[in-house]
Amino acid sequence: MVKVVICGAAGGIGQPLSLLLKQSELITHLALYDVVNAPGVAADLSHINTRSTVSGHGKEEMDEALKDAHTVVIPAGVPRKPGMSRDDLFKINAGIVRDLAMGVAKNCPSAHVLVISNPVNSTVPIVCEVLKQHGVFNPKKVFGISTLDVVRSSRFVYEFNKSLDPQKTRVTVIGGHSGVTIVPVLSQVPGQAFTKDQIDALTHRIQYGGDEVVKAKDGAGSATLSMAYAGARFTNTILQATVAGKTGLVESTYVNLAADPESTAAFKAQTHLEYFAQDVEFGRDGASKIHSLPTLSAYEQGLLDAAVPELKANINKGTAFITDSKI
Repeated sequence: MVKVVICGAAGGIGQPLSLLLKQSELITHLALYDVVNAPGVAADLSHINTRSTVSGHGKEEMDEALKDAHTVVIPAGVPRKPGMSRDDLFKINAGIVRDLAMGVAKNCPSAHVLVISNPVNSTVPIVCEVLKQHGVFNPKKVFGISTLDVVRSSRFVYEFNKSLDPQKTRVTVIGGHSGVTIVPVLSQVPGQAFTKDQIDALTHRIQYGGDEVVKAKDGAGSATLSMAYAGARFTNTILQATVAGKTGLVESTYVNLAADPESTAAFKAQTHLEYFAQDVEFGRDGASKIHSLPTLSAYEQGLLDAAVPELKANINKGTAFITDSKI
């Protein structure tokens, strides 16, 4: 049985993400957990004519939802509002993610944990620290879903050159998943020669694409549909590798670099970072290899240099939240 749990399934990301994952032939049981409305969402999805069983679990049923899960996807939390940065979300979402991570440690310690809840740069360290404290941490199985930055990059590059196929044009994005920590490696897009103005415009839009959506929704929410699409894409990649045994699958994701210590040793020594978003190849056990950094232009190296101290602060904030908590 392949049980996939969505924590926060009744929310703006959780509902479309659940709909997309209901279509997966690799999922046997789709368990939806939320503090409100999860049973209703589950009843609705259960009428869709695919093989997976759907169950809904309310506030007091987290243990039941998480029991024996293969993969846990966490979009739970509050969305950004106008003028709110991802970091502003920290105090609210950190506690939510901590409690869910404790549930994972108790009920499905071997599960793959895919974190969407912002700020990802801090919430992934929170999950890892909780799992460490419970003695069940495996760095190959905890991921921050930064796939939306890749999805946006492919779309925005296509808008500059309509001869490209946006679904086949992949842009490597490194660093983290907020603002200046997002470093799109546009210099390595095949066949492209962007002007300096185009690089500036594309980079800024990729880094702050979330703000564009928040503003357009005028206080009614943040990027939910595009994030659900990106989340489903990443979840399906994990399932294709770990369940179907497909090889050669690569996505950019924010990970603990201990997932591949040999490949990341030099980078860790240089930057003193424990977490970083980079192209990762997946296997039966999760992350099998963290790819080397692509060749960066001088412009991109400058972006990376600016990202590192921000990433350090974000990581330290997440780690300290658990260190200072009584769990």
